[in-house]
Amino acid sequence: MAPPTPDFLLNENGIPPFDVLPLGRDDPRLSAWDLYGDNDELGTLNRLTDERPAPFFARRVFHHDLFRKHPRFVNDDVWIFNSQSSSQWDGLRHFGYQKEERFYNGVSMDEVHAVDEAGRRSTVNSIQDQLFRSYPFARDSIPVSDLKACLEAQGTEVKFGDILLTRTGFMTAHAGKSADDLETYRAATPQTSDGVAQSEETLRWVWDNFSDVGGDQPSFECWPHRDPDLWMHEVLLAGWGMPIGELFDLEALAERCRREGRWSFFVASEPCNIPGGVAR
Repeated sequence: MAPPTPDFLLNENGIPPFDVLPLGRDDPRLSAWDLYGDNDELGTLNRLTDERPAPFFARRVFHHDLFRKHPRFVNDDVWIFNSQSSSQWDGLRHFGYQKEERFYNGVSMDEVHAVDEAGRRSTVNSIQDQLFRSYPFARDSIPVSDLKACLEAQGTEVKFGDILLTRTGFMTAHAGKSADDLETYRAATPQTSDGVAQSEETLRWVWDNFSDVGGDQPSFECWPHRDPDLWMHEVLLAGWGMPIGELFDLEALAERCRREGRWSFFVASEPCNIPGGVAR
């Protein structure tokens, strides 16, 4: 954790107030570069300290090759797939500030391509159950007021460093579509999906409370974005180093939460073990 500077003091959770972002005078808007040191690779995952835990979108489809290793009686698999086409975590080198062309802590594209080298308590917002029946493929924005109302209805208390998961029903709706409908959706320009609203209120709430975020939607935030100045992928990934989980299948988890009457739990999620991977 970076020490307080003459310009600001860290709050009770050890982070600077949202209103002082960006931390550097010449850094991109709302960024928090160097908060954990200029070589940091964890971003907001630094909030997960020991004392706190208890084929679509025009990307290459999955390809599987099976081959026999002659002369031995052995078979091997080769899998080729784009990690963005399945449940995955957007890493800190996946999406950068578009204007400045820099990733988290100021890393350039050239630096990324030259590389050669368990979570804590989580809360899930079952928005689909608690508040409204949305159409997950529409460009609907979910405001912070709805997220807070959902948490209140569930009796869930947010604690600093939590992982926020939102369930909108996208995965279920996607699984229920025919092949023709999915192809129509894949070919649409733009492709649309519901998600968290892009607003300063959302960014402020996420900054003040969470270590990372995720959901069952393709991009967590509503898509396409409505305001380029509030593009959450820019600020969360490149600005704060906050991973974004996408296309998570939360249906069985939501049912378990409903049976037990609680929506907070321990979560462990491991990205693919690929050194240098950016979107895993």
